[in-house]
Amino acid sequence: MKKYLFLAAMIMIGAANLNAASPKKGKVTPEQKGVQSINLATAEAHINFLACDELEGREAGWKGGRIAGNYIISCLKQMGLQPLFDNTYVQPFEACHAERQVKGKRWEVHPDTIAKLKEGVHQKLDLRNILCKIEGKNPNEIVIIGAHYDHLGYDPMLNGDQIYNGADDNASGVQAVLQVAKAFLATGEQPERTVIFAFWDGEEKGLLGSKYFALSYPEINKVKGYLNYDMIGRNNNEAKPKHFVYFYTAAYQAFGDWLKKDIETFGLQLEPDYRAWDNPVGGSDNGTFAKLGIPIIWYHTDAHPDYHMPSDHAERLNWEKVVDITKASFLAFWKLANEKY
Repeated sequence: MKKYLFLAAMIMIGAANLNAASPKKGKVTPEQKGVQSINLATAEAHINFLACDELEGREAGWKGGRIAGNYIISCLKQMGLQPLFDNTYVQPFEACHAERQVKGKRWEVHPDTIAKLKEGVHQKLDLRNILCKIEGKNPNEIVIIGAHYDHLGYDPMLNGDQIYNGADDNASGVQAVLQVAKAFLATGEQPERTVIFAFWDGEEKGLLGSKYFALSYPEINKVKGYLNYDMIGRNNNEAKPKHFVYFYTAAYQAFGDWLKKDIETFGLQLEPDYRAWDNPVGGSDNGTFAKLGIPIIWYHTDAHPDYHMPSDHAERLNWEKVVDITKASFLAFWKLANEKY
């Protein structure tokens, strides 16, 4: 059954790419080409697969999470994107935790802490970040766009729905990274900076994937900006369907100016709550990079009653908002990759 769902998703993505809006006559800018490649059908294909019951909630280190990772890898291969490391899209790592009865402990990825945990009884997870890149003209500057692909798994003791599908959290963000990667290719232009497309594992267990990457990536000092997605598909208030929260590092006012201009220029149906943040270290994987002094942008549609509940289903998403946030974020990431700020 999983095989057929996977094939159906890939067929829908291919059809969506063929049916993407054609450029109007006259000169079309790289940004316009990228925006035109982003569409609803592709968003639906990605999210409906990642949030289906057969993936059992995509818990980090478990079967459903590995299937989700394999799906992402297949999408990257289909697009012809270059792996970040040694001809592989996978950055494997382990996380360890003290025996479950020990209170006050958390999952750890730092090698020194893991070595101490291994001296006693401990839990262990084998996890995988998935990473690819487009080489820029300037190899000394890098920007990253990322979303976590894990969720909460399932609970066989729940009465009723036992699967935490995680359509909003964070299948919505994963589809955005995939569509932005496709949009960069659609521009036909090489970016000024190298861009990395990242899919983090273990976020729900403590930002594990992004933490491990920041600890181990040898060129982390070259990273000049990070754009994050975590939950971009729901309405916090049904009376305000265009609302979403736009966090960004306060010292970079250009990040707010970009969004205001792009909403007007491209007619995006969005009403952002602009939240400039002096030290944006909380909330999601953006915190990992903010702690290193790297400027961040984070797209988020705010809390809702289905957050971290089995009821976080795809049919409850605001699909138009998912697509417009994806378009807006492509435009922002294109600027992160090409402009001075």
